[in-house]
Amino acid sequence: MKKISIILSAFVLLSSFTVLNTVWTNDDPHSQLGFTVTHLGVADVPGTFNDFDAKVTSSKPDFSDGVFELTAKVGSIDTRVEARDNHLKSADFFDAAKYPELNFKSTSLKKAGKNKYKLTGNLSLHGVTRPVTLNLEYRGSVENPMSKKQTAGFKVTGTIKRSDFNLGSGFPEPMISDEVRIEADGEFVK
Repeated sequence: MKKISIILSAFVLLSSFTVLNTVWTNDDPHSQLGFTVTHLGVADVPGTFNDFDAKVTSSKPDFSDGVFELTAKVGSIDTRVEARDNHLKSADFFDAAKYPELNFKSTSLKKAGKNKYKLTGNLSLHGVTRPVTLNLEYRGSVENPMSKKQTAGFKVTGTIKRSDFNLGSGFPEPMISDEVRIEADGEFVK
């Protein structure tokens, strides 16, 4: 009996030092991964990647220790114009046959205000991996009344340069802006 008490005490003591990470995954119908470029210097053209998975791993309720990961299928690009989408999938731009996915994994998260963070990580796109820093807003957590699951909301915004990833080098500015604005919104469930 004494042996069991010692083992249980040791287990409880060791468990108190264990940090439990929770994995949150994006809720597809309530998440979107979007981008916008400027065409001819006069009009914004938006698009989305419709097939993507994202997850957040965190042990803190405010996600201040969160690790954010995303994988998107390049072939799911959608700008509402099929001919343009096919051109973007070609070797002129994303070369979806050779580079079928884009990936992001965060490396740091720094507080930038109430529920606001600077999210830095490595973006792999078109065979190139580069560090990028984006703005992250934690929009809160609630229990979804339909699914009864705990749900957290995030908004990510920022700008990358397509030239950093060798995308569309045959199409200079102002035909297509070098700057690509990113805007992603997501609901995540645990």
